[in-house]
Amino acid sequence: QSSYAGDAIITAVGLHEGLWMSCAAQSTGQVQCRLHDSLLSLEVHIQTSRALMVISLLLGFFGIIVSVVGMKCTKVGEEDPVTKSRIAVAGGVLFVLSGLCTLAAVSLYAAQVTYEFFRESTIPINARYEFGSALFVGWGAASLSVLGGSLLCCSCPAKERRGQQYHRQSRPSTAREYV
Repeated sequence: QSSYAGDAIITAVGLHEGLWMSCAAQSTGQVQCRLHDSLLSLEVHIQTSRALMVISLLLGFFGIIVSVVGMKCTKVGEEDPVTKSRIAVAGGVLFVLSGLCTLAAVSLYAAQVTYEFFRESTIPINARYEFGSALFVGWGAASLSVLGGSLLCCSCPAKERRGQQYHRQSRPSTAREYV
């Protein structure tokens, strides 16, 4: 979003620029947005951040599907608990990778905004961009995705139980138990 730092504060128009469009919000509440014209004319950090976010979305989508299959409460796939937990771990790895891609994309964009803000330029300081709420939401989403994926990765069974099946054996009761 546009910066409100400097001597002359302009509050009539707020500018917002993101990966997919640029918007101008007027003090009357009217918002006008324009999509970026050409993919090839965009700056490298925007192209890279776009690609990382699309990869992150795909990894997260496949992570959801794999994690649901790996849950103990679902009847999809194998009935073996070890196989189910390995599938859940694979879903967790996809979530961690998705979170890391999001973290990289948001941090790359934030680094470019910071560089442009502090660079010596003829642009007045109140016409430069600073961090908007979308960057903070991105950092939060990346953190939650990495945390959730890490918790799923912890669902791996212990080494001594791997490969063993636990079956409930019923044995006839020879004596009555009084409670």
